Amino acid sequence: MVKKVKALLTVFLTFYLTASAHHGVASLGAAGLEGPGAPLETSSSATLPEGKFLAYLKLDYASFYKYTPAVDDETESYTFWIYGLGYGLKSYLSLYLFVPYYTKKLEDNSFNTSGFADMSVIVVYGFKYDDGFIPIPKRESLDDMTDWHFTVYTGVTLPTGDPNIRDSNGTIDPGMSLGFGKPTVTVGFTGTKQINDELTFITETSYLKFFEYKYNDGTKYRFGDEFRFNTAFTYKLITDVKRRLRLDTNIELNYLYLGRDAENGVELEGTGGNILYSVFGFRLYYNTVSVGLGIKKPVWKDLNEQKLQQGAEGKENYRIIFTFSALF
Repeated sequence: MVKKVKALLTVFLTFYLTASAHHGVASLGAAGLEGPGAPLETSSSATLPEGKFLAYLKLDYASFYKYTPAVDDETESYTFWIYGLGYGLKSYLSLYLFVPYYTKKLEDNSFNTSGFADMSVIVVYGFKYDDGFIPIPKRESLDDMTDWHFTVYTGVTLPTGDPNIRDSNGTIDPGMSLGFGKPTVTVGFTGTKQINDELTFITETSYLKFFEYKYNDGTKYRFGDEFRFNTAFTYKLITDVKRRLRLDTNIELNYLYLGRDAENGVELEGTGGNILYSVFGFRLYYNTVSVGLGIKKPVWKDLNEQKLQQGAEGKENYRIIFTFSALF
């Protein structure tokens, strides 16, 4: 029986900073009540239905380990919201706009920032393998959904956030800013395979490029580029087609390589390295609404000058991921 895929986008942002979490990229995925599942962090390979919109809200809360007993300027937590809108231009071509909102807090509240950050635009092209590579068709049977599905995507951030926020002493800290001053560019690839009615395998790789920006105090700063390789399994726990209800659980491994940040052309100590995260979570679908909840923790890390990187990626106590999306 041929059924139109009613896709729901699941998107997350993670953020990173010099000695604290500092920047974000959107990771895309889609799933419906039937067919492949979509994890929380790893991008899936489903596109939005042609002519359909998707409204999206996401929360990513990061709590960091602190290493001194005194209440000082160690990173306490980061709270990231993202508001998004997607549109299916074609069954194989989707366009997304994301507007993030950052809140960054130090333990002693000496330099907290909050506000809208750099907007981003992402274009996704979807295709599948069925006796050859073809664009995602408008309609697929349930058997068709078990074919390998893929996407390639590219995106750019727009320098709409304020990169020149100063503390009470008038000092600019690029890590506490709300923007990068210049656009960033990302490219990525995903693959999704529904193994059986319940189990889905997903893999993703992506690269994010940053460019040097001259701040108002004359400092030239460039954040380190990022490479990601993610894998995930989702498992369908409950399906009630009559009530349009589905509940999935997922397990993920997310690898992140960070290049060193550079200031005035010199690479900085206490930046960059390798991190492996685990993610465990659930996703609930009802009609065309999706809610996801999960916890993300570093399980292995090899950071450059690790003792200098309190508040950096890999030094989280935990991250809580929550998403809500609705297709219309």
